[in-house]
Amino acid sequence: MIGNVIIVGGGIAGIATAAALRSGGFVGDLTLVDAGEFPYDRPPLSKHFLAGKKHHSEIALQPAQWYDDNKVRLIARSQVTALRPDTGEVELRDGTTLSADRVVLATGGRAAQPPIPGGESSLVHVLRSTTDAERLRDALQPGARVLVVGAGLIGAEVASTAVDLGCAVTLVDPVSPPLSGTLGAEIATWLHSRHTERGVTTLRASVKALRDTVSGIRADLGSTDTHTFDAVVLGVGMVPATELAEAAGLEVDRGIVVDSTQTTSNPAVLAVGDPTRTRLDGVLLPRAEHWEAAQHDGQRAAATILGTPPPPTTASWFWTDRHGVHVEVVGDMAAAQHTVLRGTVGDLPFAAFGLTGTRVVGAVGANDAAAIRAARRLIDRNIEVRADQLADTGTDLRRLLRG
Repeated sequence: MIGNVIIVGGGIAGIATAAALRSGGFVGDLTLVDAGEFPYDRPPLSKHFLAGKKHHSEIALQPAQWYDDNKVRLIARSQVTALRPDTGEVELRDGTTLSADRVVLATGGRAAQPPIPGGESSLVHVLRSTTDAERLRDALQPGARVLVVGAGLIGAEVASTAVDLGCAVTLVDPVSPPLSGTLGAEIATWLHSRHTERGVTTLRASVKALRDTVSGIRADLGSTDTHTFDAVVLGVGMVPATELAEAAGLEVDRGIVVDSTQTTSNPAVLAVGDPTRTRLDGVLLPRAEHWEAAQHDGQRAAATILGTPPPPTTASWFWTDRHGVHVEVVGDMAAAQHTVLRGTVGDLPFAAFGLTGTRVVGAVGANDAAAIRAARRLIDRNIEVRADQLADTGTDLRRLLRG
């Protein structure tokens, strides 16, 4: 019988694991160790929190009372420094040793910092924590010249927030248009063009070097032009936190390797969230670094510990907000054989459905949450549809769910 579970990390994956354990009837001891003051939500870091519209306490994943109500022992401002699966011991930074029947690693990751010469400058920022966001916020003063490197989700959202704060923003990415593999070329091109419409300078370029000068930080973007900024933001991805797993002898391959039940190579340890890679039928899948994916990982891990059926699988889903547009993506647009547009790109709301044969495999919606909800159900239920019905904005998509 499992009487004691320790969760290492308080992001959405860790909190989801704790919540699902308690809601599933787990009555044993439950401890969550987190480095921060309390577990908080990360998506607002590039938006409302960065803009100063939300306080730290307003992005808490759970109110303080929740931990008491659910008998979750929160050990905050702490860190697990060693994991010993064979003895069930977890060692904290202060030398305290805890015992557990199962350990769940929800260790997250850190912002990637490519080896750019001059990248160690104090004017260079990343964004992964509230500390990062507060430090960056201080730099985003009206009129500040800001270079954002990387036009993916984080970089684009930071650029949107910065220009709203009155900064002069330059956004660079070597890919044109960014996110085309995820959104499709037409929608990716339109979405990227929103930056220009809002006053952001966009360049197809990579940063070759950075150098501090008396007037700011100079960026070599591979051209003869001089580019000097007051701040540089690196939004180029995440490095999974696998050090604890590696030291414990768990299998790691550019992420902590887990099976479909979130169990690592040692059955006493499970892993969830951003740092995990699932092996299915002998194939290692890419890491799924999105909010809902981490939540689902936590729910699966809890089911494994409880010995109950896992939650049903559903099409992947994520979102991004920038320049007043809410974009949602469900499924896998890259797997589509053809695309059906519902509405007109740029005329909000609109959506695009990716189909293989007569079945939806992915969808993108701009300010069209209803279309994405319907698309997700069409994917999950494997329902055949006609392209003309999807394209007709007069069609109630809910009717298509009846098959």
